[in-house]
Amino acid sequence: MALVTILVAIGLLIATNALYVAAEFAAVAVPRARIRGRAESGSASARWLQPIVDDPLQLDRYIAACQVGITLSSLFLGAYGQTSLAPPIAALAGELGGWETVTAHSVAFAVVLIGLSIVQMVLGELVPKALALQFPVRTALLTTVPMSWSLRVFTPLIWILNGSGLALLRLVGVRQGPHRHVHSPAEIELLLAEADSVGALDPGERRRLRRALRLSNVRAVDVMVPRDAIVAIDVDTPLEAAIHIGAEQPYTRFPVYRGTIDDTVGILHTKDAVRAHARGAPRHVGDLLRPVVRLPVDAAADSLLVTMREQRASQAMVVDGTARVVGMVTLRDVLGAVFGVLADEFKNAPRRASIQRRA
Repeated sequence: MALVTILVAIGLLIATNALYVAAEFAAVAVPRARIRGRAESGSASARWLQPIVDDPLQLDRYIAACQVGITLSSLFLGAYGQTSLAPPIAALAGELGGWETVTAHSVAFAVVLIGLSIVQMVLGELVPKALALQFPVRTALLTTVPMSWSLRVFTPLIWILNGSGLALLRLVGVRQGPHRHVHSPAEIELLLAEADSVGALDPGERRRLRRALRLSNVRAVDVMVPRDAIVAIDVDTPLEAAIHIGAEQPYTRFPVYRGTIDDTVGILHTKDAVRAHARGAPRHVGDLLRPVVRLPVDAAADSLLVTMREQRASQAMVVDGTARVVGMVTLRDVLGAVFGVLADEFKNAPRRASIQRRA
């Protein structure tokens, strides 16, 4: 019965160590977007975890709590294992082998140390690490409750240990700030090459991922429709004429200008024009304009996506340093740099063929 109690206690200490190891690796490896999605879906665990993985300072504190838990559980395991297992093993060695007491205790100490180290390394370190890296979202969410308790209990220790570590770093001239590991594009290229070597990606996926990595090197001028190929409408165009233009062209949105296209005053959506016409409101297109977004000609394609998403725009005018319009870029143009040419049910010919500005 006593042996069963000892083994149960050792098992609990190893499980505790495994819990903290899994929580640490899952917190580092978990995709933040997945946690954010789970939080928006109503998961209480994800709502608790989201601010931690989003904030480097909180993530550092979370990992520190894991480190404290791993250290304490390992120390308790070693101390308890030696106290509870070494004496009976030494007595058994003395009886069976006829060894002296000092020799028997030395052998028992070594057997317990090696045995517990192996079990701890396999069950308390390697297995939970592998599971956390393979299933980071599930592991991170399953460990939120014990980690929330640990953060409360370990707060004084975390404060003392982190403060001591930062003080020592400052003494040697190292400024330590919050950080998060982020793969560089070169590292991601290597990961793609490794995945490709084992057949984890098909050729199409590989091409799209590599194009996405190079979006920062693609400029607005590389993907835009040039100035002389833009279909634009004068601001004083009657509504019926604008609808007629929309029916002739394979587009749903048109820049609207006053005088010249350099003075683009807004974007006309054909849906707005048709709705106004259906209501019988005799208007000019100038009454139906949506805001126009302007982007510099040297803007990177990845920043174009961010700006257009923030502005809730699907197209933007590209301007040079003198505010002269040199082209127009759409989401389709940017996505085409990643996915290749995108089909359009309204277009039977390439977009740059026989496009004229209409007024």
